[in-house]
Amino acid sequence: MMKRICCLFFLVAGILIAGASRAGAFQQQQQEFPEPPQTQETGDIVLKPTPKSDNGIFKKNEEIVYRLKITNNTNSYKQGKISYLLTTDEGKKVRLDSVHLSIRGNSSKEILVKMLPKPTGFYRINFMVNTPDYDDTVRKVFGVNPQEIRSQLHKPTDFEAFWKQSRVQLEKVAPRYRVLERGDLSTDRKKVYSVEMHSFDDLVIRGWLVIPRDGKKFPVHYRVPGYVVSLNPNMDSDDFIAFDINVRGNGNSKDVINIGTDNYCLVNVENKDKYIYRGVYMDCIRGLDFLCTHENLGIDTSKIFVEGGSQGGALALITAALDKRVKLLTMQVPLYADMHDNMNISATYDKQVFPFKVFRRYNDIHPGFNWDKFFGTFDYYDPQNFAPMVKCPVLMGIGLLDQFCPPRCSMALFNHISSASKEYVCVPNSTHEVNMEYFMFQNVWLREKFRIP
Repeated sequence: MMKRICCLFFLVAGILIAGASRAGAFQQQQQEFPEPPQTQETGDIVLKPTPKSDNGIFKKNEEIVYRLKITNNTNSYKQGKISYLLTTDEGKKVRLDSVHLSIRGNSSKEILVKMLPKPTGFYRINFMVNTPDYDDTVRKVFGVNPQEIRSQLHKPTDFEAFWKQSRVQLEKVAPRYRVLERGDLSTDRKKVYSVEMHSFDDLVIRGWLVIPRDGKKFPVHYRVPGYVVSLNPNMDSDDFIAFDINVRGNGNSKDVINIGTDNYCLVNVENKDKYIYRGVYMDCIRGLDFLCTHENLGIDTSKIFVEGGSQGGALALITAALDKRVKLLTMQVPLYADMHDNMNISATYDKQVFPFKVFRRYNDIHPGFNWDKFFGTFDYYDPQNFAPMVKCPVLMGIGLLDQFCPPRCSMALFNHISSASKEYVCVPNSTHEVNMEYFMFQNVWLREKFRIP
């Protein structure tokens, strides 16, 4: 399984033990070495932790090792303490350890932090520097054997029937497609079309189709949107037809539903039949209907891959789960994954973040509402419950510092996917995003799967 994305050079030579050898011991290099402060560094004393594993993922029974670089950006000799606090991803304390710090002005030194192997899961590790006149904390996350993380599926007994009936209702809506060439947006290499169609509940949604002018059939990059994100014509790829759908309430589909970020995910949250995401999920299926009825535009319907990030990651997975016309799935930082565990993890944050920041606020101001009612609706929409239905090849990217989509929830979702061909990439220093290296790998992965030269 592919789990490498960043290549980090890890130095272990020239060190001595700064105390008795023990679990969690700090080790430091024999000498300090002058180094001018880097322009991107801020603060009097800067900590830069780097995990021994290039992606922040450790194997079972593997020692957990971080290289901690300390840079003194002042002209003064500093003394104090370097420490770390290790907790589970639900905030349970695992270990606290510290070592004395002494460092000359305008110099750097390195310390190795070593910990005994840890059980399967994700862990938060906070590195702290404390001197008489300065304090700072750097927060990191690492994982151990994430491919073995398991979570309970909270799938309603009528889950499949509910979504089968949703498809039936969608099919009863005549799509009435409208495709308009946009000469003002087209180029000498690509034609741009605005696309309009009727979807679930007969609501009109829109999107953008970009077709190379080569006059041959192309595979399709079908992109679904993030949370209240406006997708625009995608002019980047010469090897794919690009189709971007703006589901209801997003982009150029906001004329009927336009309620802002704090309220979008709350529309009819107390009614599973009318919850906004029922229509949203069906909008993604209607987009596939459009592609498969317009092969005359050069669309190779045997090679459709769906992609999205955040909410789009969830929508991409659900589209692939509900419709086998999707041949490949790529998703980044999928939102709403494993909401039961997400609720527990997010409760331990110093400050609440989306999505439970919004859901908890709603719960607080609606006395008749409770969490049983919330999950009575959301269990029909949790991407994790769709994951076993995904059979096509899958690539997922996550950021280990993501609080919106905790890594444990993303990996629980991933591990429920039934596909025989699935890979994931962890980016250790990213929050709710991945990086350019991930997308470079994704491009290679897609070309390999679709056999594109």
